[in-house]
Amino acid sequence: MASQGAPDEEGSPALTDAAAPGDSKRVSTSPRGLLKFRFLEEIRKRNVGRVAILYVVVCWLILEPVHVVFHMLEVPSWANRLVIIMLALGFPAALIFAWVYEITPEGLKPTVEVPHGQSIRRQTGRRLDRAIIAVLALAVIYFVLDKFWLSSMAGHSQRGAGAAATTIAAAPTAHAEPAAAFAPPAHSIAVLPFVNMSGDSQQDYFSDGLSEELLNSLSRITQLQVAARTSSFSFKGKQVDIADIARKLNVGAILEGSVRKDEAHVRITAQLINAVTGFHLWSETYDRDLRHILALQTEIASAVTTALQATLLNDSAALIELGGTHNPLAFDAYLKGEKFVAKMPDKETQLAQIAAYSEAIRLDPRYAKAYVGKALALRGFAGNESGPAIREDYEQARAAAEKALALAPELGEAHAAFAAVLEDGFLDYARAVVEHERALALSPGNALVLRLCAEFFSRIGRTEAAFTNAQRAVVLDPLNAITHRTLGHVLHNARRDREAIEAYNQALRLNPQTAQLQSVRGWAHLSLGELEAARESCATPPLDWDSNTCLAVVYHKLNRQSDADAALAAVSTAMGDDSAFQYALIYAQWGNIAKALEWLETAYYRTHDPGLLDLKVEPMLDALRQEPRFKEIERKLKFPT
Repeated sequence: MASQGAPDEEGSPALTDAAAPGDSKRVSTSPRGLLKFRFLEEIRKRNVGRVAILYVVVCWLILEPVHVVFHMLEVPSWANRLVIIMLALGFPAALIFAWVYEITPEGLKPTVEVPHGQSIRRQTGRRLDRAIIAVLALAVIYFVLDKFWLSSMAGHSQRGAGAAATTIAAAPTAHAEPAAAFAPPAHSIAVLPFVNMSGDSQQDYFSDGLSEELLNSLSRITQLQVAARTSSFSFKGKQVDIADIARKLNVGAILEGSVRKDEAHVRITAQLINAVTGFHLWSETYDRDLRHILALQTEIASAVTTALQATLLNDSAALIELGGTHNPLAFDAYLKGEKFVAKMPDKETQLAQIAAYSEAIRLDPRYAKAYVGKALALRGFAGNESGPAIREDYEQARAAAEKALALAPELGEAHAAFAAVLEDGFLDYARAVVEHERALALSPGNALVLRLCAEFFSRIGRTEAAFTNAQRAVVLDPLNAITHRTLGHVLHNARRDREAIEAYNQALRLNPQTAQLQSVRGWAHLSLGELEAARESCATPPLDWDSNTCLAVVYHKLNRQSDADAALAAVSTAMGDDSAFQYALIYAQWGNIAKALEWLETAYYRTHDPGLLDLKVEPMLDALRQEPRFKEIERKLKFPT
């Protein structure tokens, strides 16, 4: 039996070539096993493992603050990478140093030169243990501060930066009474526009567009109630408390963040806040190549839904990416088109929007959402055209919508866009109702889908479904004047004009510049017999074809026939025969039934006027409803029952 060696400086017996018989633990007697065991023992005795742990934790403590400071100072991203590379190169150097050198009472010496009795490795090891514990404690403290206090401060500074970038003229909000208990719906969220930190206001469209894409992605997850874009984006550039935003939008969580775009690189900071408690549920910073921006949307959306503890479908990632692109240039062009959506629909704006979507499609011919945007833009543009150009616009809109459906048949917005084109451009109401119902089934939380469906259902007489969808759109998009205008249309078509006027007034309070708000409110006053209120509302500039149609009727009822004739002439000058439906309405109210029917037939047989969709519910046509020629056109239109 081999003899046991003398104890080393740490009090452990020297290694032997063989263990004693009967020992429960044995050391391999093979030369390779002995060398391996001796090597591992040397790593332990020379504190190499402790040095490695300490180095890694210290590096993390260095990198986290450096990353935050670099982000605040807008240091180029290559500087971050340089720091990481330098620290990575230092890791093997630290391990080699721990192996080669040893601390002795006489100072630092190479290990091979230190006599066995002079080593103080045990004391060094204990000091390293204490250092590791201290550094780990600092790491935990920093982590807690970063995730709670620092994230909260960052959120306030981001909103402050947005406020500084935009001049807001708004009256202060007065709180006369204590706020009622706030109990928003479960799993409800608003996505605020991410703050553009690029230092270039021309890049706003990118940060806004990324926010909107994330918002749309989340809205496809049926377990979430997501506030719509217009309402969420109404707080852009305003210094508003998170709790106030949440109350106005009636949501339980707020997602906010910042975007810094630098050529082909983007840095996104996102944080999710519980609006009831004020605590941060989740926060993260992403540094990505723009080529991976679509995957990043999915990553953020998945993290948010996890934080909200929503039960996701197995294919939620596919739903989030549905209809998108992996081409960063196509995505960029699409965002440029989206930034025109909320603008007044003048011809120049509409042409720029169509051009942006077309460019996105050129760059990625399989970009379904770009086709949806183009279809809806062409549909809107056709409403301002005249003559043969209208038919051409509608044909192009239909082709774009059909292409979107072919590429992404599960995309609810594609079905809604196709339905809108069918009803306006082709008077195909039977097929439009099928497409609207499919859109609702696929995207029940999309405010645009709800709004388009509500408008259509209202005009074909499905009043209850229209009202339900319009109200749901208002819940999801409460600060969007267009959703309130839609609710007003639904109420007006249901002959609930007093409520319709309230809806229109709310829309005017939100955005007085919204198209046709004054004229549609005038029609509601007219239906109630409030002629002076109708005149005042319809005569509010700027006047368009709808305003002048309203005035032609109002002035006639006020016995101001010369003014009524002038209003009719203004419609004719602007639209020609393309306003045949409006002429039928005017002459019906003037009591000229024959001419009203003549223009109604022109609208159906010759111009295919989109206004015919209102035939079934329009109060101003009541004088014609018993006429055989009217009934014949109604039968030919094949309104769904």
